Amino acid sequence: MPTHTTRTALASTIAVGLSTLSLAACSAGAPSSAGATSAGTSSTSSPAASTVATTSATTGAATTSPTTSPTTGTTRTPSATSSGPATPTGAPPTSTPGRATGTATVVRTLATGIDVPWGLARLPDGTVLVSARDSFRVYRLDVAAARLGRVGTVPGVVSNVAQQGEAGLLGIAVSPTFTRDHLVYAYYSTAGDNRIAAIPWDPSAPAGRQLRTPRVLVRGIPHNVHHNGGRIAFGPDGYLYATTGEAQQPALAQDKGSLGGKILRMTTAGRPAPGNPFGTLVWSYGHRNVQGIAWDAAGRLWASEFGDHSEDELNLIRPGRNYGWPQTEGRTSRAGITGPVAQWGPPEDSPSGIAIAQGSVWMAALRGQRLWRIPLDGSATAATPQDFLVGRYGRLRSVLAVGPDTLLVTTSNRDGRQSPGAGDDRILLVRVT
Repeated sequence: MPTHTTRTALASTIAVGLSTLSLAACSAGAPSSAGATSAGTSSTSSPAASTVATTSATTGAATTSPTTSPTTGTTRTPSATSSGPATPTGAPPTSTPGRATGTATVVRTLATGIDVPWGLARLPDGTVLVSARDSFRVYRLDVAAARLGRVGTVPGVVSNVAQQGEAGLLGIAVSPTFTRDHLVYAYYSTAGDNRIAAIPWDPSAPAGRQLRTPRVLVRGIPHNVHHNGGRIAFGPDGYLYATTGEAQQPALAQDKGSLGGKILRMTTAGRPAPGNPFGTLVWSYGHRNVQGIAWDAAGRLWASEFGDHSEDELNLIRPGRNYGWPQTEGRTSRAGITGPVAQWGPPEDSPSGIAIAQGSVWMAALRGQRLWRIPLDGSATAATPQDFLVGRYGRLRSVLAVGPDTLLVTTSNRDGRQSPGAGDDRILLVRVT
């Protein structure tokens, strides 16, 4: 593959519709002295490490609602309203299995010098919003032109990067009705909690001052130096999903009355979405610190999650399920607990953001400093995962599909875990098969 491409070719790529979007993740692993290398190189896969294990998800008891598919855990594709989706309609879509092997090639570097690019969200015109964790800024990236512009700064955000912490401006999402309401959504940390807010965007205002006062939808999400969660994304059902960490208090993950250690599902007003299994915001529980979420073409929700010292996980999320933390980590036969579809040792992973393209989950690794490809076949893996870009760009955090075979991948070398290289942090354009 060439190391760069023309603006015309990129514009053509961006114009192609997406079947899935996803957002990215948090930091893990001991501090390292490794810096990032320069962009514009291609990669071949290295064999997946022997500690990578894949399996069908272990199933436990689950509660589903009449409006929810027990297979995919998502509602049928609806038409959205200002407060949430309308009655589901249409037949469920299907997904095509991923090929056993694939490739990942860095086409070019699109942007440099960003202070920990954490969240990525695609706008209707094909440009991409980027949230910067420790500067609290939101940028707009013109992918075809490789041009990054300031949108604004989110007020009230508190970072703890000086403590090698994980708080700050985290996930970002775009309203499903953006062309009408011009709302973006943000997950961010304050001094005492994590919050989710809707933020009006005024594109007619001067660059850098286009974000208006946030309207907090959810507050009181548990907060600590580590395990703050932070991924948000709108699902194919039109509802907003959010991942939360257990804030270094493992018992919160099993407490269904707590917002910590969960995947949440809500309306655009921050209320529990219809069909939630417990009548609250909680969609699934027993999580340590979910960092990436994405939906496949059949509407199944996948999530990447930090383990402790044993196993990091890729999970298939179903409503009402218990994913085991802190009682279990990795594969389990314990009754009532759903185990992962794939797992890794933290040194080669510490998973961050995920996206789905070409029938595979593409998962960024922080401590592992690589991009994983996990081919899917329905609710299981189709083949052994492959890893790419190993050690070439340092820590990798966020992944977003911007075309059928094109990803954005961000680095995370300024997050306090290692010494950054020149140009860090950067956004890479990656072609995949």
